Amino acid sequence: MIGLADCNNFYCSCERVFRPDLTGKPVVVLSNNDGCVIARSEEAKALGYKMGDPFYQVKNKLEAEGVAIFSSNYTLYGSLSNRVMSMLSHYSPHIDQYSIDESFFVVDESMAEAFFLQDSDNKRHQTAAVDDPILHRYGARISCDVLRAVGIPISIGIAETKTLAKIGSKFAKKYKGYQGCCIIDTDERRHKALTLFPVEDVWGIGRQTARRLDYMGIHTAAQFADKKESWVRSHFNITTVRTWKELNGESCISIDELPQKKSICTSRSFSDKGISDKDVIEEAVANFAVRCTEKLRRQGSVCQGITVFAWTSRFNGNAPEYTLHPVPTATPPKTPYTTLSYFP
Repeated sequence: MIGLADCNNFYCSCERVFRPDLTGKPVVVLSNNDGCVIARSEEAKALGYKMGDPFYQVKNKLEAEGVAIFSSNYTLYGSLSNRVMSMLSHYSPHIDQYSIDESFFVVDESMAEAFFLQDSDNKRHQTAAVDDPILHRYGARISCDVLRAVGIPISIGIAETKTLAKIGSKFAKKYKGYQGCCIIDTDERRHKALTLFPVEDVWGIGRQTARRLDYMGIHTAAQFADKKESWVRSHFNITTVRTWKELNGESCISIDELPQKKSICTSRSFSDKGISDKDVIEEAVANFAVRCTEKLRRQGSVCQGITVFAWTSRFNGNAPEYTLHPVPTATPPKTPYTTLSYFP
């Protein structure tokens, strides 16, 4: 199964970490030079503020309605993003960071079972009913732990494909009854979710495609998914065909094929007892750095900073737990081995 962790209203949530008095109150974050609104809390959205609203046009209204206004602080947002992603790597052997506030990760029932078996705090921090599917309990626990440790609320979707996981995360964010995690793991749940989801909000459906679908009388994701593949191929490009396949439960979208990412992460877990030989660790880190730079070249990007993180397995209750905290740097790596300097 594929999980997606999406930080809720990320920039606003970051500001609330150091201003807990703003919890439940409207917050907006402005772009560089305070040009326009680039992030809104749910309370600010309810007041009618839109993404991209010019600040000079809404300044008086914001102040009159008591909305907290912040200039963007990308250093803060990057630091808290690193903490969230590092925590996610604690729960899954493989994560793919898609953006500053989103990350895909691999998850399965055996992983969840191992976690709850070794987790001595399970009863004290129970976040879902014990008769819930174990993956839902696992996702709800991840959401709860990230909020408790970092202060950032996240919504998790778990499904067979990345597109369905994205839809799941949207439902988890919208409905509190999901306790931070929505699972789409059966055809019945998939069809119900797609029936309630507007087609224009589907990941991979652009504005022009959405307009064409609306003209054809297709308004929900379910109506689009129920079309035959031959019909989709005759009317749309290969990207839309892949989205259609993903909605029908066939995983066919690779992270590396998506538009440019602002963050790139390469990580994995190691079998048995992990690694205790420093030479092996250095080799692994160097290889990961090479893979990251290959991804950078493919999308024509450059590196502005590095974060290195390492954890001992939390699934092994017999071993002590150690953490190497993220170490950001503004120095671009000239060789992969630059990353090795962050290890003691």
